[in-house]
Amino acid sequence: MKIVFFGTPQFAVPTLEALLANPAFEVVAVVTQPDKRRGRGNELSASPVKSVALAHQIPVWQPKSVKKDAETLEKLQTSQADGFVVVAYGQILSQAILDMPKLGCVNVHGSLLPHYRGAAPIQWCLYNGETETGITTMLMDAGMDTGAMLLKVRLPIALLDNAHDLAEKLSPLGANLLIETLLKLANQDIQPIAQENSQATYAPLIKKENYELDWSRGAIELHNQVRGFYPNCTTAFRGTALKIMATVPIAPSVELSSEFAMLTSLADGSDQAAGEIVVIVKNLGAVIQTGDGLLFLREAQLAGKRPQSGWDFANGSRLAIGERLGN
Repeated sequence: MKIVFFGTPQFAVPTLEALLANPAFEVVAVVTQPDKRRGRGNELSASPVKSVALAHQIPVWQPKSVKKDAETLEKLQTSQADGFVVVAYGQILSQAILDMPKLGCVNVHGSLLPHYRGAAPIQWCLYNGETETGITTMLMDAGMDTGAMLLKVRLPIALLDNAHDLAEKLSPLGANLLIETLLKLANQDIQPIAQENSQATYAPLIKKENYELDWSRGAIELHNQVRGFYPNCTTAFRGTALKIMATVPIAPSVELSSEFAMLTSLADGSDQAAGEIVVIVKNLGAVIQTGDGLLFLREAQLAGKRPQSGWDFANGSRLAIGERLGN
């Protein structure tokens, strides 16, 4: 089965590698986003998908706009691909592209559709405190993740999973599900199921303001924000920005692992102001008062510094009980 693969970030790599490793498929080309400048040297860097494709000597096409690039459109048309596979590519495909392959365009989406349609399903499901997510394969149409569903696989979400952790768990599941989907499509052994639009929820692009922590919110809400938008959530600290990389909510409704069980005794909270440091636990770090419950700072990063454990941050910064985070 001839496949053209569309994808860009690391999340898409396991699916591409699964196709390359399976003798039932031939990846004839890879379409990925143009190289971007990254790092302190501001040097052009290839996407993870491009790196894998080059290592396997597969042709790579990087149009700035796949819908408008005449050369890429011609290559896609003449590729005679049986199917296009799309995994976190980062551009919307035109109807003309969707109509090209015999089996259609199959998308691997990181949610249980119709929930969390859009660009950031993993991040928003964590932000909203979901306890389960998964992968859906679907036949793409002109809408935003509105196509008929093919197969699903479910995955429970752990309390301390962040967006990076969850993506690492979901991406191999997506790879396996995609292989199963393509084989069943080829054998006409799968029945596409229309999405129930009335049940749809959305996962839009994340904006800069989504990263700012408001300590008047509850501990569980703040924890979900930190892990959902990892590693970018920030708060004010001594006149500068502090990244909060990882947290643990302390509330009567939260069951903590043995590593943090000693924090459970603090669950009744205190009457300090939101954002105030209420206790510093030796060898763990600072506990912050929120609008509802307490939040343990598990990992933080000062501007211009490397990420630190909660204890290293508390110790190195000489945190004091009564200090406040936020504006």
